[in-house]
Amino acid sequence: MALEQRSSGGSILRALRVVEAVAAAGDGVTAKAIARRLGRPLPTIYRVLGILVEEGYLVRLHDVRGYGLGYRIAELHRDLTEQVVPPSAVRMILQEVHGGARAATYLAVFRDVDVVVAHLDHCTDHPGPHGMRVGEPTPSHATAGGKVLLAGLEPTRLGELLAHSGLPRLTPRTVADRRALDRELMRVRSAGAAVEVEEYQRGVAGIAVPVRGPGGEVAGALGVSVSRAEFAARRWELEHAVRNGAGRVARSIVVLPGAAAQS
Repeated sequence: MALEQRSSGGSILRALRVVEAVAAAGDGVTAKAIARRLGRPLPTIYRVLGILVEEGYLVRLHDVRGYGLGYRIAELHRDLTEQVVPPSAVRMILQEVHGGARAATYLAVFRDVDVVVAHLDHCTDHPGPHGMRVGEPTPSHATAGGKVLLAGLEPTRLGELLAHSGLPRLTPRTVADRRALDRELMRVRSAGAAVEVEEYQRGVAGIAVPVRGPGGEVAGALGVSVSRAEFAARRWELEHAVRNGAGRVARSIVVLPGAAAQS
């Protein structure tokens, strides 16, 4: 039984590595190229590719004589985003904050030990930060919304989350030291708002405030993101917009997806 389990686990891991290799290479990657990339025998790669194509995780692209990601991957991503998507009333409020503040607007929530983007309302004129995507984790220590959520945690829970995510330095301004982050979170609790200036991405700044649940707990964070220059000129206007929006969101819902993660 143990041998069968190891064999099954190895097969699953090989399949996952093949999917990752196809994703990294893009449409048209060949079986030979995948075998070279993974250092696996070509017959093994062909067997794995056949199963993944049959199950819809990959597709065989005849025009370019190679493989690409299958549509089942997109279905899984849609399923993931549906786990954290807020109610339509909340999405409408974020859209109005975006339009009124002239800034990309997002809602961040907990999903177990990760801070994820539940909704992002942006456009060509007001783009969201590069790499911030709905349904995906965002660095909690480097974004205004993430710091708001961290500031609402009990010390033990905060330690658990930081042990999981770490404090990677994304830019020279990222707060990557635990003591410095603790001081920053104290300021966030005192001010009721978090600011980040080029901590997540160069040239980008933002502000976020808590969305309170029925019991006063921090259930989410509503934030906006603009260029650093624009933030310096409009900081108080943007803070007013997010505070107003967060109050409206709190009044429109009972609980946000992932809010229980902080308890």
